[in-house]
Amino acid sequence: MSKFLIGVLTGVILVFLVIGLVVFAAFRYGNKAPTIPNNSALVVRLQGDIPEKAPMEFPALFGDDTGSVTVANVWTALRKAAADSRIKAIVLEPEGLTAGWGKLEELRSDIERFRKSGKPVFAYLRQPGTREYYVALAADRIYLGPEEPLMLKGLRAETMYFKKTLDKLGVTVEVEHAGKYKDFGDMFTRADMSPETRDVLTTVVDDLYGNLVNRIAAGRRKSADEVRAIIDRGPFTATQARQAGLVDELRFEDQMWGELATRLGSGQPNKVSLAAYIQVPPASVGLQGKSRIALVVGSGDIVRGNPGDDGSGETGLTSYGFNKLLNRVANDAGIKGVVVRIDSPGGEVTASDEIWRQMNLLSKKKPVVISMSDTAASGGYYMAMTGDPIVAYPGTLTGSIGVVFGKPNLRGLYDKLGVSKEAVERGKHSDIDSDYTPLTAEERQLLKDGIDESYRDFVSKVASARHRPANEIEPVAQGRVWLGSQARMRGLVDELGGLDTAFDMVKKRAGIPAAEAVTIDVLPERTTILDMIMKRSSPEETMAAKMRLLMGRMPVEAWLRGGYLRLMPYWIEVK
Repeated sequence: MSKFLIGVLTGVILVFLVIGLVVFAAFRYGNKAPTIPNNSALVVRLQGDIPEKAPMEFPALFGDDTGSVTVANVWTALRKAAADSRIKAIVLEPEGLTAGWGKLEELRSDIERFRKSGKPVFAYLRQPGTREYYVALAADRIYLGPEEPLMLKGLRAETMYFKKTLDKLGVTVEVEHAGKYKDFGDMFTRADMSPETRDVLTTVVDDLYGNLVNRIAAGRRKSADEVRAIIDRGPFTATQARQAGLVDELRFEDQMWGELATRLGSGQPNKVSLAAYIQVPPASVGLQGKSRIALVVGSGDIVRGNPGDDGSGETGLTSYGFNKLLNRVANDAGIKGVVVRIDSPGGEVTASDEIWRQMNLLSKKKPVVISMSDTAASGGYYMAMTGDPIVAYPGTLTGSIGVVFGKPNLRGLYDKLGVSKEAVERGKHSDIDSDYTPLTAEERQLLKDGIDESYRDFVSKVASARHRPANEIEPVAQGRVWLGSQARMRGLVDELGGLDTAFDMVKKRAGIPAAEAVTIDVLPERTTILDMIMKRSSPEETMAAKMRLLMGRMPVEAWLRGGYLRLMPYWIEVK
């Protein structure tokens, strides 16, 4: 019997050993640079929310590495493709995009920059909505399937309110905030938009819509008035879209490839996927130099995290992990400049303060430029207050200079469920964060005093970093969310643009000639499935991951932690 058990155990060990060797081999050899044949077309297939931070890396045995696509490596891939003589064209295939308007602008401008190489860009649309069409506007020619509708019909921003539902459940949410626009918690305390929310959302939608109209007008050679009239007739069938001049041709995909081959005049092009081309070293096409610039990506809700965080595997933007990345860059003598890329709606007051401190220490050692993505608001804006130049997209959500505190009171729900709580307390305010008792007037004032103090500190840091007196910052603060175009007019950001603009600026600040190629170190590096296995997730990260499945992109980590928050008052998604 013992020999049998030893045999079984040996077999199990051998199986795991073989699996381990296979996985190791896949990681070791699966990511080798691909061979790019001559007369190739780069197929840029984009789906979902293009992330800023590199997602988990799986070995090649799991199939095509579609998870490798991030904003930074799409930007890099298109720069490589423009310089690569083997790449003759790009075929752009956006489908099911959920990225925000900042990232969409980055993608669109990246494609426009590629076109300056003289190589054609064909866009082929499947089930396109406004986002997909917006990106495709940068192409030379836009193709649509003969029966594909174009869901171009304008923009809207919706907000959801739960007060009536919570009333039925016996739940109340108590909120205190500094700044009249910091209407955090309205979804729990109101049944409709406040005047302040409607004011902000109206200006956001108006500006985004104006930008959309202008982009269509420029791309399709029409006047803005013509475009507005066309949009008011949408959505469109494929035939209607063609008749309105919104697309160039109605074709099946194979027909589009045939027309591209005719355009190139060198036979049917070889198809190279974006995921494969990302693996091509920049040095192979002359885009790597002696000077190094770091691109440090901070993405997600701002929370303190855990001492073991390293900035790579966390679900949010932890001060423990992100500060390690910043400190690593600051102490690397070979790095000549830093672009800090922020995509965050904010989060915990203490965590954002800790990151702000490390950002300022980095700024004293290296030339720094801040690049804002879809969102860099509240704590995400606070951490950028180093006095260094800030670059944002016209559609970046930023500002929201304010502080909030909120807690639920579940007493009514507990009563309905037959649940009661008893407590033994020492300290007058020991139950201030209890979910079983409401805030007293004294507790509410105590919280308000703390929030006001934190708010004044926020305004003061913005004033210092933006080199303006606090009384000029106060009118544009008050927790109000601004688009990047609006923020620039109010002195909250310096330039409108994306990664190209940020890298041009940091090269200039670092004394690197504009035409000189540089090596870009992207941090954090990608994590692998092996890292996930070796690293144990904290209970907070596990809960946050579960909540994200339910709530989508809404910030949840900071909400779960509680306390004072520098967080956007609501999550804006304009469709």
